[in-house]
Amino acid sequence: MKGTQKAKKVKGFTDVERQAIKDRVQELKASKEDGDSAVLAKIATMREPDRAMGKRLHAIITASAPALAPRLWYGMPAYTKDGKVVCFFQSAQKFKTRYATFGFSDKANLDEGHMWPTGFALKELTAAEEARIGALVKKAVS
Repeated sequence: MKGTQKAKKVKGFTDVERQAIKDRVQELKASKEDGDSAVLAKIATMREPDRAMGKRLHAIITASAPALAPRLWYGMPAYTKDGKVVCFFQSAQKFKTRYATFGFSDKANLDEGHMWPTGFALKELTAAEEARIGALVKKAVS
């Protein structure tokens, strides 16, 4: 039966996935650097409106939960507790989506019954969204 089987075409990582891996390697190498500076530097490289939302989210998160430590996670801003990511911000450009994403990991204390939200699409931050995010971040670290 040798030679009668068709070889499966193996697909590798996409360019975006390869870049995310490279970003993660750089993050691990720089893990001893100041996380706040790294997060703010990353936000500064984002295109608008993500840059403005990233700056505002950073301010909301650090004010709502001072115990969270900022750091980069797969090339995007994230906030950790005891070294574990609790929440993160992903720009729309990261994976060429039509909206940015603010999300929570399984380390966030947001459990409510048998189902609860862990990710939110962001197109704009108004006072209402800012208040909701602040409350969710406080609950996530409680």
